[in-house]
Amino acid sequence: MAIAEVTVIPIGTATTSLSSYVAQMQQVLAEQKGISYELTSMSTIIEGTLPDVWQAIAALHEAPFLAGAQRVSTSVKIDDRRDKASSSAQKLQSVRDKLK
Repeated sequence: MAIAEVTVIPIGTATTSLSSYVAQMQQVLAEQKGISYELTSMSTIIEGTLPDVWQAIAALHEAPFLAGAQRVSTSVKIDDRRDKASSSAQKLQSVRDKLK
């Protein structure tokens, strides 16, 4: 399973507030098949098979254009572990276990 951290930044918008774009992108993610996701204050975490994750990222990147943005900057970080099952929750738990 791949875990991706995605940040999508619409550029050249009418206002400095981007929350309406973020809300729209969360709706786009809700329509994607085969993934789970979590919104954070600075990015979105997407989990699923690598093809499903890429498809979700492409849909996220396109969403601001559909909402009127003229330029979009998207940053992606992917952790694709194939030696054993992995998830965002599992990674956090592993660190918590070591803090005890």
